Formats: sequence, C-alpha cells, structure tokens
Amino acid sequence: MSQTAASTTEAASDAPLQGLRVALFSGNYNYVRDGANQALNRLVGYLLRQGADVRTYSPTVDKPAFEATGPLISVPSFAIPGRAEYRFPLALSPAVRANLEEFAPNIVHVASPDVVGHRAVSWARDRDVAVLASVHTRFETYPRYYNMAFLEPLVVKMLRRFYNRCDALVAPSESMVRVLKEQGMNDDVSLWTRGVDRDVFHPGARDMEWRKSLGIANDEKVVGFLGRLVMEKGLDVFAATIARLRERGVAHRVLVIGEGPARSWFEENLPGGVFVGHQSGADLGRAVASMDMLFNPSITETFGNVTLEAMACELPVVAAAATGSESLVADGVSGALVRPGDVTAFADALEAYLTDPALARAHGKAGEMRARDFAWDTINQAVADTYQRLLEERG
Repeated sequence: MSQTAASTTEAASDAPLQGLRVALFSGNYNYVRDGANQALNRLVGYLLRQGADVRTYSPTVDKPAFEATGPLISVPSFAIPGRAEYRFPLALSPAVRANLEEFAPNIVHVASPDVVGHRAVSWARDRDVAVLASVHTRFETYPRYYNMAFLEPLVVKMLRRFYNRCDALVAPSESMVRVLKEQGMNDDVSLWTRGVDRDVFHPGARDMEWRKSLGIANDEKVVGFLGRLVMEKGLDVFAATIARLRERGVAHRVLVIGEGPARSWFEENLPGGVFVGHQSGADLGRAVASMDMLFNPSITETFGNVTLEAMACELPVVAAAATGSESLVADGVSGALVRPGDVTAFADALEAYLTDPALARAHGKAGEMRARDFAWDTINQAVADTYQRLLEERG
C-alpha cells in the first residue's frame, strides 16, 4: 500500500463519523445548566471527536452558565414570563434558515418540542432529511405543579403530534422508552441513557471538614437534595416529608445543593436546612459525597442524573417510583422506590436509613456498583448508531 493510501485509510479510521452532519436544535443548550443540556454538550463533543460536523441552534444569552461545545447559532427568543431564566425560541429566522441551508445537514436532531423544534422538523421533512428527537423531560407532568393538571391530556396530544413527525426517538431510560411507546409518541424509540463522571462523583470525595464548616457534626446524618430549585422537582413533597420526620423525632440534617426561583419558598419550608447554592466540578462531587442519602421525589425526570451521581458516591437513594429512577434504583437493594407523593412512605424509607447505618452502607455500596455501568463514550455512540441507521434507511 502506498504512503498516501495508508494515510487516507488511517484518517478514515480515526474519523468513523466523517460525512455525518448534524443540526441540533435545543431550547436551552448552555444558558442555564441542567442535566439535559450537559448531556447534549457531551454528545456534541463526542461526535466532533469522531469526525462528524455538528452545529447547534439554540437561544443564547450574554452570560451563559457554561461554555458551549461546538459551533452555536443563536435563534430568536424571549424570556419566559415568570421563569425569566429560561427563554422561549420564536422562529427559524431568515438568517438561521440561510445558515441551515449552507450547512446542509443530513441529520436533524431536535431536543425540545418547542416552536423552533416544530419548524426544524418541517424543514427536514420538506428536504427528506432524517429527524431524530431526544426526550429529556416529562413535559406533560409540569401542569400538575401549577394547579393546571386538567391541561395534561392536551399536552400529551401536542407531544404525540410532534414526536410522530420524527423518524425516531431516543430516551434516557428503559422506563421512559416504555412510557413513550405506551403513549403512542412513536414506534421507533431506543435508549440513550446518561453517564456519570467518575473523576468527580466517587466515595472518596466525601469531606467531613467541609460538612463541619456548614455546622454539621460528624455524627449527624444528612438527607440531601440535589437539583434546580423549581416546584416541578417535587419540593413540596420533599418539605412535607422532612416535616414528617421532625414530627416523629427522627434526628437528621438537610443539605440542599442547587439554585432556582423557588429557593425562598424552599428555605421557608425547610427550617434548619443548609443551602449551599449551585455547585460544580469537584465542589459538586464533594457536596454530594458528603451527604448520607439522597432524597429525590421528582416525577418529571426521564433519567435522573442526580440519582446516578449520588449512587456513584455510594449513597442510598430514596426516590419516587417514576421514569428514570425506576431504571437506576433497585428497590430494597440500592435504595427505596416510593409511590409518587406518598409522604408517609417517603418518611418511612428515610427513617430506615437514618436509624440503620448498616442498611444505608449496604444499599450505598450496591448503588456504586450499579453506577459503574455508565460510561459516556459508549452511551453517546448509541446516538451515533441511531443517526447512521436512519441514514442507511434513506439509502
């Protein structure tokens, strides 16, 4: 083989996704930090390393929460009333359309069922470009937290129309894959799970001196909350459960990691709680590992990054028996799964760990073993495989 031919072959093997051009549409790529957009950034980073071309189209702000991975094209948007930290994408403007035409993607990936997501799907269908949608949250459950549960059937109907216009869906947990199929969202739904950074989240990150600096004694047991401080994360259930533990006289402390518009409400309803605000990187790993258990009552997650992060730190998890957590937590082995909203049962599960350190240790160790299954590159290759399958189906 000639030197030129050998070099060409080597370059091709080093870039297995060369020729793949992905236009990713996201309602929030990096202006507010959450598990979904961090997963998207990791995916883009992986695709770029494998030789693909990727452009992301998303609302932008002057001071985003973190630096975007890969080229980011700003789409017109406005701040959502009452939730100004989030932005609502408005349209595919002429400038964005021109950029999209110039890029000529062979895959369109939509990560949120908003107006721009709909327009992107229409753009792709008009040009016979394959469309993959990733599902990151249970949007249909959100009205429950704003006293508008009657809207849930309408939201399901709207989501069903959107997702059935896509060629395929990916979802982050087996339980969510089942839900999407049962709801008739699409027949082609596969798994794109989530990974965990084991350099950040591990038992060795536990720091008792840091806990002491917060006024938490070594012999005190800590119930932790991790996530955005918004009502749809189940803050009302968390607060009611902690109140039930106080009524029973069960000794504990509460540690809250995260920021959000409901922080003042949460502080008022968690007297004595320790709020450390937003944490990132090694500081986040230290804060999670310094808990004694995680309590995650949310039902809106499709995966539950926070649950996996806690498990990687060898913590038992008490979670709502809902999509995401059901695919991670083995009830009675690595944690406890409780019927959503059942304050008494949540309190029972937490009390068992607070009063039985041996049980908490055993379930924490089991969770850490389960967390070893989640490697990011393997996980993201599953999305690349789906892209390539959709391209092959188009010939």
